[in-house]
Amino acid sequence: MASRVVLFSTASCTYCEHAKNLLSKRGVEFEEVDLSDDPELQAQLTEVTGLESYPQIVVDGEPLGGLNELRAAEKSGAMAAWAGAA
Repeated sequence: MASRVVLFSTASCTYCEHAKNLLSKRGVEFEEVDLSDDPELQAQLTEVTGLESYPQIVVDGEPLGGLNELRAAEKSGAMAAWAGAA
């Protein structure tokens, strides 16, 4: 069963683009939430994750982190499970 992956991004974020491309390349479906025009929601997300940078990736309700953590998940094989391929 595929995981629910949510990618929180901002409009001018090149790391966000890299994260989206990596998820797509690996066949992981994800929901993107653009927080560019919502500072209140940005503040709420920071409270939950402790992170202020983007992208922020949440998998099945658990904060994963940003692009570096996403790349680590790809290398470890965890990302394949998110696509339901495990």
